[in-house]
Amino acid sequence: MLKTVAISQVLQRIRFENSWWLNNETDEHFRKMPHRAYFNPFYTVATNLQVHRCVVLMGPRRVGKTVLLYHFVQHLIQNGYSPKRILFITVENPIYNQIGLEQLFLHGIEAAGTPHETDGWYIIFDEIQYLKDWDVHLKSLMESYRNSRFIVSGSAAAALQFKSRESGAGRFTDFMLPPLTFFEFIQMQQLQHLVQKTLLPWGKNEVNFYSSYDIQAFNSLFLAYMNFGGYPEAIFSEAVRNNPERFIRNDVVDKVLLRDLPSLYGIQNVQELNALFTSIAYNSANEFSLETLSTQAGTPKNTLKKYLEYLEAAFLIKTVKRIDQSGKRFQRKNFFKIYLTNPSLRAALFSPVDATDEAIGNLTETTIFAQWMHRFNFTPYYARWSNGEVDMVGISEKNLQPAWALEIKWSDRYAEKPAELKSLVKFCKENNLSQALVTTITIQKVVQYEGIEITFIPAAAYAYTVGANTMTN
Repeated sequence: MLKTVAISQVLQRIRFENSWWLNNETDEHFRKMPHRAYFNPFYTVATNLQVHRCVVLMGPRRVGKTVLLYHFVQHLIQNGYSPKRILFITVENPIYNQIGLEQLFLHGIEAAGTPHETDGWYIIFDEIQYLKDWDVHLKSLMESYRNSRFIVSGSAAAALQFKSRESGAGRFTDFMLPPLTFFEFIQMQQLQHLVQKTLLPWGKNEVNFYSSYDIQAFNSLFLAYMNFGGYPEAIFSEAVRNNPERFIRNDVVDKVLLRDLPSLYGIQNVQELNALFTSIAYNSANEFSLETLSTQAGTPKNTLKKYLEYLEAAFLIKTVKRIDQSGKRFQRKNFFKIYLTNPSLRAALFSPVDATDEAIGNLTETTIFAQWMHRFNFTPYYARWSNGEVDMVGISEKNLQPAWALEIKWSDRYAEKPAELKSLVKFCKENNLSQALVTTITIQKVVQYEGIEITFIPAAAYAYTVGANTMTN
């Protein structure tokens, strides 16, 4: 007869996970780690007790969700909250198998030495996604213990978001933690001294813009960010930087493709999914079509469409829709671009790039799109027609017309030869845009060409600016 885990062992494990009950602080390992720029917004949401909701912290693997939760615990304690009213349980630990959420909570308050005192708790369930029917149990907990706050997290963003929206309408608040922006990459290493803030004239307004005192050093950091900078641990671990294939591929890519997605969606042909993602990663920033992908992979279009939805829900890729030269969207979505959500995924799967690598252009475009993906209320487009293309277009919410255009280059040539930007100029004229942006390697200048004011900005400075304005506005 199989033995069950003794309650005493469960209580001992809970006490071990909640060391602040004894010493009033979290483990030094977490305390000394720098905060993500997302910490303050998360803390505000998680401590807003006026709204009776559970906070669902989701995001891809290795972006720092657990560290953020420990920072949250430490901040609660520093702000005077009782350490013995903060419960942290890592649900995926095998010792908790077959124990429901409510029973875990009750074990937790018993382990804290406060049995039957169920009010005024912050209860954190980390890595919850593989607990069957977690959303149903969580709703029940919230209704039963209305004077306590529940926070859950998980790496399977796709499943969490689906469950949250399906079962938690009006009860759950989603909070997405993406990979690092280039802005956070610089901030976490305390390299802000390389950056200077200015104002960039844009139309009738001025927008915050950041450039560098040393563009060569800044570009070196930009390349480092492309190769391993999406994940906090990589910044502070030389072993990870020297072997991103092992760290990022194993922990971020393989576990999602081989374990998370198959188990969540019942995918049978894992090799097919893996081959599709590998092809997308190698060709990030290229245009795709379901027809072409289907022919190349020998996979039905309906299956491919589901795979793309799964990969996007897992926050590995982002599909971007196409418009024509007049800014009109296509009714049939035959063509689209696909970007990795973080450029270091490509370096991990294949090899790191340098400034002269043939893939640097596509990877620069991927990197800049990755910064914009942190603006969850913004939808980027690209424009393409028979003999022209513009890399990124912003559509006005007021009139659904193009509001701005960006051409992403890893070259200084166009700053000296703006006549070569024929597609960009044509698009601007067609859509009555008087300004446009073009990225470079090192040059920053403004050029008037055929009635269009073209602002040239180093790609690294532009990427930093998008991240900084996203996190600070």
